Amino acid sequence: MSDPTKPVTMEQIAALAGVSTITVSRALRDSPSVTPATRERIKTLAEAAGYRFNHHARNLRLRRSHMVAVMLEMQPDTDRPMTDAYPLQLLGGITQELTSRGYSVLLSALQSPGQGMAASADGVILLGQGAHGSAVKSVAAMGLPLVVWGAEHGRGDAVVVGGDNAHGGASAAERLMALGRRELLFLGDVRHAEIRDRQQGFAKALKKAGLKAQTLTPAAFTFGAGFTAVQAHLAGLGRSGKVPDGLFAASDLLAMGAVRAFTDAGLAVPEQVSVIGYDDSPAAQSFAPPLTSVRQDWHHGGVLLARKVLDLIAGHDAASEIMPTELVVRGT
Repeated sequence: MSDPTKPVTMEQIAALAGVSTITVSRALRDSPSVTPATRERIKTLAEAAGYRFNHHARNLRLRRSHMVAVMLEMQPDTDRPMTDAYPLQLLGGITQELTSRGYSVLLSALQSPGQGMAASADGVILLGQGAHGSAVKSVAAMGLPLVVWGAEHGRGDAVVVGGDNAHGGASAAERLMALGRRELLFLGDVRHAEIRDRQQGFAKALKKAGLKAQTLTPAAFTFGAGFTAVQAHLAGLGRSGKVPDGLFAASDLLAMGAVRAFTDAGLAVPEQVSVIGYDDSPAAQSFAPPLTSVRQDWHHGGVLLARKVLDLIAGHDAASEIMPTELVVRGT
């Protein structure tokens, strides 16, 4: 290893074994989700590298705290408070299921997942994957049973629950094309797996009709960030630029910011520009005009997250699950 004075980490063992960090964690916990041959190979590599397994922490977990840590990959913002439907509806489903099964919930923002009370939890639910999956990698290093709200990466590194983002994007594209919209924008940060899936579903459906959309990347998942991104795009069009007549945003807050930017620029919504959001939040329903949006069932998603982490805690297998999405047509 690189520095003999520093303890060997799970990430280093994972690199040696050519597997993910969570696979190393599962192997060292003798999880049945890892084949016996792989478990033995990882343990041999760990021993040879001088990895010190935290037997004290493992023993604490075997005695069970009957607590699940729920971590939010979300920075509080006055423009995107934690009192919004996301994450509260997910938390409602999680709490309902865990408390009915005799478990308590420890809620925290993602900061130092290897420290504090979360380390003594029986398992972790992570809400949000982070750009390039950074949050998943960080939390997986804790070595606890882990379930993630988000999008599958295709490698099976973690158990994931989420909405069918690609279908949601495709349904938005089909709606905009049915309205005759042709100069299209996608508004969202595709470094995040969920957003990338929405953009790819949107782009794939457009491609079948010979269309494509320009992607705008907002600075955050907020009303203000959506407004600023669209305002800057419109300001940079110049005389020869084609004015957009349709926009699909990766969240309702971004969509509402886009609507404000269009109207401030003198473009009427929906007469001149159609806008579609994502999440079907209560704010979307009360927005003026009421926002067309892709709906996903967050409460049921929370229930599924809780059930799957409890399965992992009990030593059972758990599979990723993708829930259906549907377009709710309103006034934009």
